[in-house]
Formats: sequence, C-alpha cells, structure tokens
Amino acid sequence: MKIGVIGAGAVGAATVTALIRTFDAAADILVVDRDGPKAAGLAADTGYAAALVSGATVRAAGYEELAGARLVIITAGVNEKAGGATDRNDPRGRLVLVPQNAAAFAEIVPAVVAAAPEATLLVVTDPPDPLADLTRALAGHDRVVSTGTVIDSLRFRFHLARELDVATRDVDAYVLGEHGTSEVFCWSNATVGGTPVLDVFAASGRDPAEMRSHIESTVRFGNITIIDGIGASQHGIGAVVGRLAEAILTDEHAVLPVASFRADYGVTMALPSVLGAAGVVRTIAPKLDDGERELLDKSARVLREASRTALAYR
Repeated sequence: MKIGVIGAGAVGAATVTALIRTFDAAADILVVDRDGPKAAGLAADTGYAAALVSGATVRAAGYEELAGARLVIITAGVNEKAGGATDRNDPRGRLVLVPQNAAAFAEIVPAVVAAAPEATLLVVTDPPDPLADLTRALAGHDRVVSTGTVIDSLRFRFHLARELDVATRDVDAYVLGEHGTSEVFCWSNATVGGTPVLDVFAASGRDPAEMRSHIESTVRFGNITIIDGIGASQHGIGAVVGRLAEAILTDEHAVLPVASFRADYGVTMALPSVLGAAGVVRTIAPKLDDGERELLDKSARVLREASRTALAYR
C-alpha cells in the first residue's frame, strides 16, 4: 500500500509520524519535497521510528515514484508564520496564504496526477479549502478532500470537555464551514451525554454566553497560540491526517467534518461527511438554528471569494 506525502516541513513530518503509527509493514510511505536532502533526512529519521513501532517503509522519492499510490497527502507550501497569517486582528486569517500556496499547487498537483492518476488527494496545506478547489480543477476529478474543520472540531470538543470535566470522546460537537476565521460553531447541537452543553453550563451556574465567547476565541485562534509557542501548528493536524488516511485507505465510511466540493454552496467547505476510499461518499446536513445557518452562508461566501483567487492559478 503506497502513500505519498508531499512536503517535508513540520506538518509533513508530523503526518509521516502519524502514518507510521497507524499503518503496519504493508505501508510504503513516500516523501516528496523540492529539497531532496530534507526529504531524505525526514525519511531516514521516521524510517528508524517505523522500524520500532510498525515496520512501515519510509523513503524519499520523486513524483514519478508515486505511481500506484492510493492516497497522496499534500502538506507543502508556505506556513502561517512564514506567510504572515498570525495576526489575530486580521479577519482573513489563513486566507492571506492563498496566492503563495496556490502558485505552489499549480506545479505540485499536475505532477502528482501525472504519476498517480487514480489516487485520492488529501489537501492539508493552509488554507486547505480554497486549495482543494484548485486541486479539484487541476486534477480533473472529484477524489479530492481537504482536512476541513476536523482539527477545529477536535479543539472545540477538547475545550468543552475541559470545562465540563469529562473525556473529550464523550462530547459531540462540530465546527463547520471554513477552516479559518469564518468557521461556524454548532452550539445548538453540541451535546454531552445526550444533553445540550449549554444547558449543562447553565445548570452549573456558569453564563452560557460567556462560555461560548471564551471557547470560540480559544479554538479560533488555537493555531496562533501554538505557533507563538513552538513556531508551527503540527502535531494535532498530523494526528488528524493519520486518522483521515486510515478512514480513506480502509474505506471506513467514518463520519468526519472534512471538506469537499458542495454544489449547493458552490465551493469546498466542511460538513459532517462520510469518508471512504474515493473521498467523501456523501455529506450529512446537520440541524442548525437560524443564526448558525446564516453564519454558514457567510462562511461559504468568504470561501467562494478565496477560491476565485486560488482558481486563477489554474
């Protein structure tokens, strides 16, 4: 089973680490980077780790060696810190990276598709949703998924669980729309033990509005907090990519808030989706209140504008 990882930066490294922990010796993980020695170094380092934890093979490769890959994960591009996307007061957030990373994708995606035309493509590079629209256009097929709001939903559940003093796995809550500043927190259907979390907050004497504001800010700018501390947001998203790769390569039909092209919104955006070997099998429209629906429409408008910029690089 061949898996391609494009990009040997911080997120690429975290992705390979997650993959070697997820898959066994049957996995052949290829690292492609324009900096050949960097790809070779990452392959060697993670290859030693793989020998201990799974026996998977990790090797540096060129695009042509992706032939036969079932999944290619694209992490290459300018990151948030280098690209100037860490200003909490800039409503564009990660979208400022579109021109630089769209230009890179205009070179990367055709090379990937030429070598591995049957592969499902998973877009991780920020901002993943507009770049997934560009990838879809360049690839000429719909087997394109972005990581969407999986990491945002995980952060949402994590912080809810911390405030509720329960395990994260026991909280059911989603962030939808853009992986970015216009993302939509679905408070109306966030539950713990089948009970709305806002009711639990109210019953404990805490102000639900105050809790909403605090948690949303913490999640929305969680990436910047991480970047301020260690320079790059990498380990959480790496683990997420490992989970998504597992769902795709086992045709699991897991329900996750990845992003795919939505004809009804005219753009790639995140909704709860059934994820399988060819990408998103179908989406599951959640029940939202009026305010959340308005916010989701707004998020789609933001993404459509960003996608127009990205698609100019076709």
